Amino acid sequence: MTDSALFCLCRAGFEPELAAELSERAANAGHPGYARTQRNSGYVEFIVEDAAAASRALPWSALIFARQKLVRLANLSGLDPSDRIAPILAALDAYGEPVAFGELWVEHPDSDEGKPLAGLARSFGNALRPALRKAGWLSKHDDPRKPRLHVVFLAGDHAVLAQADPDDGAPWPLGIPRLKMHPDAPSRSALKLEEALLTLLTPDERERRVRDNMQAADLGAAPGGWTWVLMRNGMKVTSVDNGPLRQALLDSGRVDHLRADGFTWQPKRTLDWMVCDMVESPARVAERMATWFRENWCRHAIFNLKLPMKKRWEETRVCLEAFEYQTHRPMIVRARQLYHDREEITVFAAPR
Repeated sequence: MTDSALFCLCRAGFEPELAAELSERAANAGHPGYARTQRNSGYVEFIVEDAAAASRALPWSALIFARQKLVRLANLSGLDPSDRIAPILAALDAYGEPVAFGELWVEHPDSDEGKPLAGLARSFGNALRPALRKAGWLSKHDDPRKPRLHVVFLAGDHAVLAQADPDDGAPWPLGIPRLKMHPDAPSRSALKLEEALLTLLTPDERERRVRDNMQAADLGAAPGGWTWVLMRNGMKVTSVDNGPLRQALLDSGRVDHLRADGFTWQPKRTLDWMVCDMVESPARVAERMATWFRENWCRHAIFNLKLPMKKRWEETRVCLEAFEYQTHRPMIVRARQLYHDREEITVFAAPR
């Protein structure tokens, strides 16, 4: 057994940002603690007196740099490769009478050291499930409504045993949605907007807020990856960029291409959606996005903020706070570093 902690997966290289975010948010929520991590490991441990209470105070949907959020149960190092199951059962038995988890996920960090463990994770999961069911720790049939048991391999002889609330965590193993590049998509950036719609909106919101014949604008559109996603969702799109778009988009009859500067162009009437993936300083993008809402030029927006190489959590917090202040209205703001993002975060915003 080990000290109480949250265990969060993240993009490799962004461990300091997640550590800073957890530390600040937890302190503000009355659960001070400290983060422990290594650069490029793909995970952060946040040591706190009551991890379960801290987890409830830090909902996964509000965390920007965490792909997955777990409550750690045990840190199992020095595992014997000939029998990794017995130590896991022993760690669970230390908690008392078995209470069946709904599902078992066996994972690894998405890092250079973690990726080679994918095969072990798959095979070990197949071996562990029947043992857990026999011991009463796992439902006979998967039940996504119950707490989920996670085993995260950090090395062949080192695993973290943890649990997650299925309503307060990523619904995909490793926190990574499995999206495939469509052959007709103009660029891989299309995957970013597809993931944003899947991750930052609830199923009910997608049904209500993303509908056929809505009017949208794509600022900095070329070559048209985000325009293509909007069009595929039934929208009519004004694509604003001095660069060229893929001809297939123009041939669709649902896209108007305006050769103009996305930072200065404004619509003649309120649009349902505005999206923006322009390469500019995050402060400048946040300010322009706030103008769109302050002037009532759009009802919903998804935009990217390209982060600097240093103090990225601080820049993120400052830009999002400035954006909300400059809109001059109550806003829904959700931000996340998506799997398909790089040195950036993606933001969904709408008036309350």
